[in-house]
Amino acid sequence: MHVIISLIIYLVVLGLIWWLVSMLPLPAPVAQIVRVLFIILLILVILSVFGIIPGGYLPRLNL
Repeated sequence: MHVIISLIIYLVVLGLIWWLVSMLPLPAPVAQIVRVLFIILLILVILSVFGIIPGGYLPRLNL
């Protein structure tokens, strides 16, 4: 249950950051690079929350 709560919190935070960055007037190549970086970060967060890769760089959420 703790894993699912952590995943939801990380996805909400990433969603808010994605929304804020999408509001910036970025040129098309920069926006494409940012979009790819966010997708990679999302994949890393999901894999580390489920323990597939070590996620020592992600803070543990204790609720």
